[in-house]
Amino acid sequence: MTPRERVLAALNHQQPDRVPLDFGSTNCTGITKKAYERLKEYLGIEKETVLMDRVLQLAIVDEEVLQRFRIDTRGLFIGPPDNWQDIELPDGSFQDEWGVIRKKPPSSFYYDLVYSPFQDGLSEEKLESHNWPDPFDPGRVRGLAEKAAYLHKETDYAVVLQIKGGFITQSQYLRGFEGWFIDLLLEPELLGKLLDRTLDFSIKLAGQALDAVGDNVDILMFGDDIGIQTGPMFSPEVYRKVIKPRQAKFVGFLKEKSGGKKVLMHTCGSIIDLMDDLIEIGIDVYNPVQTTAAKMDPVALKETFRGRMAFWGGIDTHRVLPKGTPEDVRNEVAKMIGLLAPGGGFVLNSVHNIQPDVPPENICAMFDAGWELGKY
Repeated sequence: MTPRERVLAALNHQQPDRVPLDFGSTNCTGITKKAYERLKEYLGIEKETVLMDRVLQLAIVDEEVLQRFRIDTRGLFIGPPDNWQDIELPDGSFQDEWGVIRKKPPSSFYYDLVYSPFQDGLSEEKLESHNWPDPFDPGRVRGLAEKAAYLHKETDYAVVLQIKGGFITQSQYLRGFEGWFIDLLLEPELLGKLLDRTLDFSIKLAGQALDAVGDNVDILMFGDDIGIQTGPMFSPEVYRKVIKPRQAKFVGFLKEKSGGKKVLMHTCGSIIDLMDDLIEIGIDVYNPVQTTAAKMDPVALKETFRGRMAFWGGIDTHRVLPKGTPEDVRNEVAKMIGLLAPGGGFVLNSVHNIQPDVPPENICAMFDAGWELGKY
C-alpha cells in the first residue's frame, strides 16, 4: 500500500498493511522546538529550526526527518495574514490580530494568556466595536494551492489540511476563561453571540482554504478543546444546548464544501461522554486519545466506538515518553497497537505534541517501534 492508501484504509475502518504513522502534519501532532533541536542533533541532521507556532513553540518537521521515520502523512497549513504583524510590547509580551496579549515567563516553554479584550465583561456594543481579523486576507492561503497540488499529485502521502477551526477556544481567549464559563451558565445568549463571531471567522477562513486546495487533500483537521483531565469542560446538557449546534454547523460546512473528506478533530481531555455527539455531527477521527484522562480506557474506546470513530494518537506523553526508557516506549507502542489497531481505525502518534523533556532516544523508539510492530 502507498502511505495515502494506508491512512485512508485505516480511517475507513479497513485493515491496512500496517499501522499508519503521523508526525507533524498538524499543530497537535508535532514537536516543540527544544525537543526537535535535540532530536536533530541526535540524528546528525544540521538544519535550522523553523517555528510553525509561536505560542506553542512548535517546529516544522523537516522532510529528512519525516522520511527517516517513514511517516505516512504530510501537512498543509494556513499562513499568516498580510495585513497584520504581532505587536511586540516593551515587557516581552505580544498582541495578536484578535487583540489577545500573551507573555512567555522566563521559566516556561510557552506563552501564557495575560490579557483578553473582553475580560472586563461582554456586551453587544463591545462585540460590534471590536476590531475583528479578516478571514479573507490573501496571505492566509498564499501558496496553499500549489503545495496541495504538489503533495497530492507528485507524492503518495496522505495530505492533511490544518483548518483553523477552534472557534470555542478562540472565544475563550477573547473573553478570558473565568468570564467565559460564567457567561456560559448565566449569559448563554450573549456568549452565543461571541461564539457566532468566532464561528463565522472559522467558516469563512475554512472556505478560503478549501477553495485553494480543491480536491488535493485527504483529511481536514481542526482542534477545539472540549475536555479536561477529569471529564468534559462543561456538562453534556450545556454542551448540547450551546456548543454542539455550532460545532455541527462548522463540521457540516467542512463536509459539504470538501465533498465529504474525512474530518479529524483534536480535543484534549476526557471526552468519552461526548463521543456519540461528535460522531453525530460528522467527526470521523478523534485525536489525541488521551488515555491518562478519566474514563479514557483504550479498551473501552475501541470496543464502544469501533467502526464509528477512528483514533489518531495514543502514545502517552504524560509519563512514558518523557520519563520512560526506550524499552518502555516500545512496550507502550506494542500495547496501543494491540488495543487500537485491530480492524483498522488507528493512526499512531504521540498524545499531543512532543514536549521539551522527551529524550530523542524515546522519539526514535516510538516511531521505529510503530514501523516494526505495526505490520498486520
